[in-house]
Amino acid sequence: MASADAPEPERLQKVLARAGFGSRRACEELISAGRVTVDGEVARLGTRADPHTQRIELDGLPVVARDDFVYYLLNKPTGVVTTADDPQGRRTVVELVPRDPRVFPVGRLDVDTSGLLVLTNDGELAQLLTHPRHGVQKSYLAEVDGVPGASAIKTLRRGVQLDDGLTAPATVRVVQRRGSRAAVEIAVHEGRTRQVRRMFDAVGHPVRQLVRTRIGPLRDQKLPPGEWRALRPREVRALYEATATRPGRAAGSAEGRGGGPD
Repeated sequence: MASADAPEPERLQKVLARAGFGSRRACEELISAGRVTVDGEVARLGTRADPHTQRIELDGLPVVARDDFVYYLLNKPTGVVTTADDPQGRRTVVELVPRDPRVFPVGRLDVDTSGLLVLTNDGELAQLLTHPRHGVQKSYLAEVDGVPGASAIKTLRRGVQLDDGLTAPATVRVVQRRGSRAAVEIAVHEGRTRQVRRMFDAVGHPVRQLVRTRIGPLRDQKLPPGEWRALRPREVRALYEATATRPGRAAGSAEGRGGGPD
């Protein structure tokens, strides 16, 4: 029996609407179509559920409607470390977002790499996004020495032999030439330590500046360095959907206001 303080289960269409799946009427249609389950059982109109204690899924993916979960998108500046605590006393990413509830970074960006980073207290999503099996693609804009030629680009696209093995194929294109340097966009779905930098080192074009511009479906070109915003319900859903795609397949864009192989 539920305690007197426990919240009463809500009508399922209300839970779905709060999670960003449209009006209650639209959510009723999802339930009627048999696309929603509660603890593995197909739901029906009139079903009630507690998102804190029961697993609700739409098309086999979790419905996130818990009010104790938070999801932040941070534009990490250089010089900030991707950790909750730093023995050297450097500023950490968790100091740039609200302290309550406590969150942790999903994946990592090196101290001299800037760009997008997700922080959350949703352990399931964090595990899915960082597990190599799911291969969520991340894009970077790298300023490199020299202008990579056809041979270097081909190597990056096919895979680079590093000391910890051959990298998976990457999506690469030179977007701008800047005198003796070039801006190169690269998308990878592995999460090896400093992978992007090591890949460019291996083809003779060391990275001078590196910015992560996309995490799966998430982009936000208007988020200033050092600033954060809460993810919208549809963006959280899009991240869950991205973990269900095959490795190396680019996710669609979920534009915003506008762990990682760096």
